Amino acid sequence: MNTMNKHHKLTIGEEGHLSDLRRGQKCVVLSLHNDSASLRRRLLDMGITRGVNIEIKKIAPLGDPVDISLRGYELCLRKIDMHGINIKVVA
Repeated sequence: MNTMNKHHKLTIGEEGHLSDLRRGQKCVVLSLHNDSASLRRRLLDMGITRGVNIEIKKIAPLGDPVDISLRGYELCLRKIDMHGINIKVVA
C-alpha cells in the first residue's frame, strides 16, 4: 500500500511528491491530487495551492509527521497526505 520511495533524493529542478523531499529542501507546488475531496479542501484551506513555496523544516524521528513552512507559518502533515502534492524542487 505504501508506494513512497524513501531513498530517492530529488535535486533542484526535478519534479516529484512533497513526501520525497528531505529536511531543508524547498519546493514550489505544481498540483494537488488525491481521492478525498475533503482532504483536498482541507489542504487548500491551509494554503497549499499551486505556486506556493514550501520548505521542509523538521521530520519526526520515525519519519512521520513532517513539519513544513509555507506562507509565514509552520504546519505538520502526514507523509501519506504529502504524497498527493506534486512539487518542483527549487533549493
